[in-house]
Amino acid sequence: MRAVILAGGKGVRLKPYTVSLPKPLVPVGEEPILKILLQNLRRQGVREATICVNHMADLIEAYFGDGSKFGISVQYTHEQQPLGTAAPIKLIKSLPDDFLVMNGDLLTDISFKQLYWQHKHNDAIMTIATHTQKIKVDYGVIKPGPDHTAESFVEKPTYDINVCMGIYALNKRALDYIPDGTRFGFDDLVKALLAKGETVRTFPHTGYWLDIGRPEEYEQANNDCHQLLSDNQAN
Repeated sequence: MRAVILAGGKGVRLKPYTVSLPKPLVPVGEEPILKILLQNLRRQGVREATICVNHMADLIEAYFGDGSKFGISVQYTHEQQPLGTAAPIKLIKSLPDDFLVMNGDLLTDISFKQLYWQHKHNDAIMTIATHTQKIKVDYGVIKPGPDHTAESFVEKPTYDINVCMGIYALNKRALDYIPDGTRFGFDDLVKALLAKGETVRTFPHTGYWLDIGRPEEYEQANNDCHQLLSDNQAN
């Protein structure tokens, strides 16, 4: 299996932790979050990873090098300008027909192997890993009916919604939908694929997942990391 890791963002929402470090090198427990991700990928059969870098790229490359000390081959692509989350993938040469893509700031116990093989055997151009999140609304919610009559009222409800985990399996054909040299995100790519009638599938994950995008999530990741690392190493 081949993995592409998106690690070019500035981590603005995670300040002050990202003032002097790129977000993929911010430590969770005693290790950088990206190192934890790479080791998890290696344990699950990924032998080659390409890291898409931009902000503080020299620090990321200096830490991971060619990946040999972590047991995985690592290459890099460099954005000359911010390209969003999907467009950097087009800079990579010699991708296989199917490959994994993920953000570089994830803490999860997902089975990358199962995601990859389900994608390969389900005739999809893209498979999106999803997680159910509970969203609490801090207001009373009214359902209006005809002529502005109220049909129902729920005080501060909680809704279950399926969110994208920032983890994907892609067929190489998806790259044809990404324009060259312009900012283009995975949200743009999913919309483009659906508009053309392409098959996009989901891979529901019921286990652990955390994106350390904000300080409160980073604190939670540090609280959870020891148990999660033990679980990952046992798999």
